[in-house]
Amino acid sequence: MFRRSQEDSRKPVEIFVEGEPVVAREGDTVSAALLASGIDARRATAVSEALRLPYCMMGVCFDCLVTVDGVGNRQGCLVPVRPGMRIEIQKGKREIGR
Repeated sequence: MFRRSQEDSRKPVEIFVEGEPVVAREGDTVSAALLASGIDARRATAVSEALRLPYCMMGVCFDCLVTVDGVGNRQGCLVPVRPGMRIEIQKGKREIGR
């Protein structure tokens, strides 16, 4: 569905999604990296368990919630990737902060 341009010469960055290594590109957001990787990045909503993909890519819709380095409720479309980052696809309702 999504793929990178052959002309994308940005530096590769290794991240981990659900424990598996994934190559992103420097400057990608988490959501862009997930979509480009081909990984099933859908999260299940809390009430209906409907599957959602990153949608607006600008922080409005909250369909891209992920857990980044153990911190939940992160909007993947607003978080830039960095080497070694650990990402989990968030399942169900948003986590409540402590």
